[in-house]
Amino acid sequence: MNRRQTLALGAVAALAAAAGTGVGVWRQPGPAQGAEAVGQLPPDFWQLRFTKPDGGELAMADFRGQPLVINFWATWCPPCVRELPALEAFAREQRGAGGVRVLGLAVDAAAPVKAFIQREGIQLPVAIAGLEGSELARQLGNAQGGLPFTVLLAADGRLAQSRLGETSRVELSRWAKALGTLQK
Repeated sequence: MNRRQTLALGAVAALAAAAGTGVGVWRQPGPAQGAEAVGQLPPDFWQLRFTKPDGGELAMADFRGQPLVINFWATWCPPCVRELPALEAFAREQRGAGGVRVLGLAVDAAAPVKAFIQREGIQLPVAIAGLEGSELARQLGNAQGGLPFTVLLAADGRLAQSRLGETSRVELSRWAKALGTLQK
């Protein structure tokens, strides 16, 4: 084997190792997945405002004092799109006094989000967080920056649960039950 072939083989091996490491990090659960989340809300969290896909604003202050699931997602993220029916079903189950509210924050642009929620009939509140949503997700415990990322805030504002990766209605119901807010 000549020097050129050896260098090429070494480069291919390095790329394969980097790709394997990347996939491993991507597939690795978030630090608080399925467990009690550790962390606090950013100091200005309840003052945040986001644009709704159809216009107007969504104020985080409107959710204060209620248990809240926040799901960071994007239209270009296949696991995000797959889990939206579960989030929608969970939100329907929880409607009513004392139920967990569900909010989708799209790390995306307004036009594709608006088209997507109209096409799919999404009823849960959705707002556009844009690229700033990635920073907010990081502040809430998403150190890896992956999507989807879901957090549960207790009514007192405590960060109770978080999950990096696709969630399910069963998992969300388990989180709500642990808070004592599961609607019958």
